[in-house]
Amino acid sequence: MFIGDAMKKFRLKKSAYILIGTTVLSIGGIIGYIKYNEYITSDKYLLMEKGYSETDIATILKSKEITTTLLNRDYNEHILGIMNEKYYLKKNLDKYLSYKKENPDKTNSEIISIVNVNGDIEFYETIKPSDTSKGNLILVNKYNYLPDNYEIEDLVNMSIKVSFQGKQIKKEVYEAFYKMSMDARSEDLTIVANSTYRDYDYQTALYKRYKNNKGQAYADKYAARPGHSEHQTGLAIDVSTLNSSLENFHETDEYKWLIDNAHKYGFILRYPENKEFLTGYNYESWHYRYVGVDVATQIKNEDITFDEYYAYYVEG
Repeated sequence: MFIGDAMKKFRLKKSAYILIGTTVLSIGGIIGYIKYNEYITSDKYLLMEKGYSETDIATILKSKEITTTLLNRDYNEHILGIMNEKYYLKKNLDKYLSYKKENPDKTNSEIISIVNVNGDIEFYETIKPSDTSKGNLILVNKYNYLPDNYEIEDLVNMSIKVSFQGKQIKKEVYEAFYKMSMDARSEDLTIVANSTYRDYDYQTALYKRYKNNKGQAYADKYAARPGHSEHQTGLAIDVSTLNSSLENFHETDEYKWLIDNAHKYGFILRYPENKEFLTGYNYESWHYRYVGVDVATQIKNEDITFDEYYAYYVEG
């Protein structure tokens, strides 16, 4: 009787152990399956499946926005580098990739700059009205235009102490330029306004003269089409000395002084050297644009054009 009870207890214990073991294995299997399923559906695994390296993935996963973007796109060897550029704009991603494909020799930084300012489109091919609500930061170039009836309410006459006779400019710009010119004069330098505000009709006649004399291609390099000139905003000033011309202004001490100091008064060199592909205009050492001290300082410090600044900080 004792042996029979013992055997019965043994069988019960064995069954219990088997049940427990089976249960543990089942639970372990379920947990393993869940973990496996979590892994194969994780962002890390999916990015790896797309072709990104572990190093790339470590960088990608730091940004939820970048992760989401890349998970919804096919693998592209350039995309991560482009997205990590300083002036990257999400809305332009497809344009960046398309332009990079067509121009593989350009750096990601160049791609970003060109596309942001619409440089991937032919000048004057696609144009839109300038956003006149931007005040001193209004953008007027070969993609943005002012209407022929655009008017400036606060135009003032400039003193012949700082300009050639008959020049007009916006009041705020005049005050900043006057101070700048006087401060330069205290260092025995003479900076005068050579050309300032131009209305639509004036710009029409100027462009027509360039076009008639040397053809449209030449005119488009050296003069703005009507409505596309910054001079119509009352924010732009062509400068010179009393003895220099526009063409040789870059050789003067006044030019060197402006390069170092113009931003302190709110002015920027609008069309810098070697930036023609961004601004649409050949280098103009004499053309200064008023944007205010803070913006001018930032543009100088970041060594970018106004077109780039506008695309990223104003419009972007």
